[in-house]
Amino acid sequence: MEVNEAIALAKDNNQLAFNFLLDNYWNDVYGFQLKRTENENDAEDITIQTFSKAFDKIHTYKEEYVFKTWLITISKNIHVDLVRKHNSSINSKTKDVDEEIYSIADGSPTKEDEIIREQNLAKLLRDIKKLKPHYQEVIQLRFFQEMSYKDISIELDEPINNVKVKLLRAKKLLAGIIQKSNAFNA
Repeated sequence: MEVNEAIALAKDNNQLAFNFLLDNYWNDVYGFQLKRTENENDAEDITIQTFSKAFDKIHTYKEEYVFKTWLITISKNIHVDLVRKHNSSINSKTKDVDEEIYSIADGSPTKEDEIIREQNLAKLLRDIKKLKPHYQEVIQLRFFQEMSYKDISIELDEPINNVKVKLLRAKKLLAGIIQKSNAFNA
């Protein structure tokens, strides 16, 4: 799949296109933020917020711009906003805005879902414990407590798109851990 094709498909709510874009640009955005923040957790949080916002606003992307530049600009603006909030030391919560929430379909099982189901529970739990705590939590809420995205969003006090991106990233990381573990044990 090409980037322009993925963007067009993402504008039509295609889950595979979102996965493709996340996979292709995660390291670019994360690396950019890691240099800016010098903190892995902050860089990861800002990267999640970046993809959440980008996926929510994908219909506003114009093809005359480079997609990576568009993502980096979103990321930079999120970081600037966070720094401003921090510097002004205002601890107010963001306004509730009635926005159209972009729905990332959870239709058919992904490769990550299939890999997760194939593992026995004890080994799966050990592998989940290798994830960072915030990824462990979102996996626990979604797959073990079977909470909806909306309920997880309320539980974590985060926007629903952040939950979706965080869960997508957690599943990809967990799939990698499981694959490494299987290769090691083979």
